[in-house]
Amino acid sequence: MQKLSGGQAAVEALKAEKVEHVFGLIGSATMEMFDALYDAPKITFIGVHDERTGTHMADGYARATGRAGVILAGQNGPGATNLVTGLGQAAAAFSPVVSIAGSLSTGHVYRDAFQEVDQQALFAPVTKKTWTATQVDRVPEMFREAFRVAMTPRRGPVQLNLPRDVLSATAAFPPFQEPAAYRSQHVPAGAAEAIQEAADLLRGAERPVIVAGGGIKNTGGHKEALELAEALNAPVVTAPGHGDAIPFGHPLNAGQMGPRGNPVASRLAKEADVILALGTRLGFNATFYSYHNINEQAAIIQVELEPTAIGRYFPVAVGIWADAPTAALQLRDAIANREKRAEVEAWTEEFARERAAYLEKRDADAATDAHPIQPSGLFKVLRDVLPRDAAVTLDAGTLCLQATDALNHWEPPSLFTPLDFGLVGFSFACGLGIKLGCPERPVVSLMGDGGFGMTISELSTAVDHGINTVTVVMNNRCWGAEKAYQRDFFGERYIGADVSSPPFDKAAELYGAAGFRVERIGEVGEAVEAALQCGKPAVIDVAVDPAALYSFRRDSFKHRGG
Repeated sequence: MQKLSGGQAAVEALKAEKVEHVFGLIGSATMEMFDALYDAPKITFIGVHDERTGTHMADGYARATGRAGVILAGQNGPGATNLVTGLGQAAAAFSPVVSIAGSLSTGHVYRDAFQEVDQQALFAPVTKKTWTATQVDRVPEMFREAFRVAMTPRRGPVQLNLPRDVLSATAAFPPFQEPAAYRSQHVPAGAAEAIQEAADLLRGAERPVIVAGGGIKNTGGHKEALELAEALNAPVVTAPGHGDAIPFGHPLNAGQMGPRGNPVASRLAKEADVILALGTRLGFNATFYSYHNINEQAAIIQVELEPTAIGRYFPVAVGIWADAPTAALQLRDAIANREKRAEVEAWTEEFARERAAYLEKRDADAATDAHPIQPSGLFKVLRDVLPRDAAVTLDAGTLCLQATDALNHWEPPSLFTPLDFGLVGFSFACGLGIKLGCPERPVVSLMGDGGFGMTISELSTAVDHGINTVTVVMNNRCWGAEKAYQRDFFGERYIGADVSSPPFDKAAELYGAAGFRVERIGEVGEAVEAALQCGKPAVIDVAVDPAALYSFRRDSFKHRGG
């Protein structure tokens, strides 16, 4: 037994989980925990400028490494409320973020005390689970439960509130347990009957398609998915935001499907007779919940680790509750002796020709001589100059949405987006977390000028800790997505659409980072290569045509006759 304060016990619990980085903003409510971190040299504290962006860093770290990302809001009340947006984002991405916040002393609850807010109620809608510790000797138990819930499929964020009096109290604690003692290390396989039923459908398919989603990407299951695809000779389309679920260079990779996907992948989903949804909900961004985006006559086989997701949006022919990579290997084995069918060969050969033509046309149509800079030209240069092992982060917004299937993602995981949360201001901070988790990889963050303006203060964090990412600010001086809707559906009645910003390259230099300014497309490649090699955090301010806007959600404005 060892006598510890609640703050010391909290840090010992982090040590037991082998936590290497804690993102956070210091505050008086958790001083005992910060003081204990001072004596924990194996845990690096990354002090941030805003709890929201710190949560995005923890989110990016978690997605890139597969380990829990930890964020510590030192202050209750406003320090805690700033976490909400970041946790909402992590929840949409099923990202295992363990969020910790100081909380009001238990004797002051319900007394309108300083910085009082009901944190238990506040976080419930944006986390898998929220706890408030009630006594010091239960702190290790609470931390074990927090990491267990965050890391248990489907993964997601959790919130742990630590009252001041709990952190300052002391108790005698037994040795802290290793994670394997209280967390399952195994995932379920598909039931034999369901696997066989699905294999029979796949054997009979003439136009099979695999839709690879987060259940493949987040588990690193691309090899298993491709072994099945090769056994079937079936094209693989990826769910939006998961264009890196399988490597770009594989001949069966069709790219992202759906309303925001490319035409080749989208056609495959609309014409397939058997759709194997492998670790995907077939949710909003993939389908808009509409048969306009998948074949209504197709037999759907859905493999999901979350049983309530199976058949939720579309009826399934076979539902398989299982880990997606595990089920992929089971299906591969079940169809091992399948005879090659001429119909499938023709279907896949047609896809391969169409895919090759699409990629060739994508390069040929890129506006590489235009001034001002057009998105297609910018993305073409980025495809050419980004290293193959680069990790790319994106924001929401019209330019980043255009980029989701316009870049090539070679080494999974390498694409990190806001997914269904559609958050602006995510990309730069997420990239900092990824770089800390994967320091050997180049990290390039794309965002608009509005989103970067929200988060520019974290350049101090990047400089202070030597987190050398490259941020490409696609500067079109407006909130592009909304301005596109005002242009296309509201008679160009612009209000609140334009953004003014300082020169971001000069602002970066004032922070101690490297800054680059690009006015013409011919300058992009050299700037990116210099930024990658400069040995500092870098910002490239790219002047993009303000008129290069696109209305992605045209379906939302059909009532306006657009």
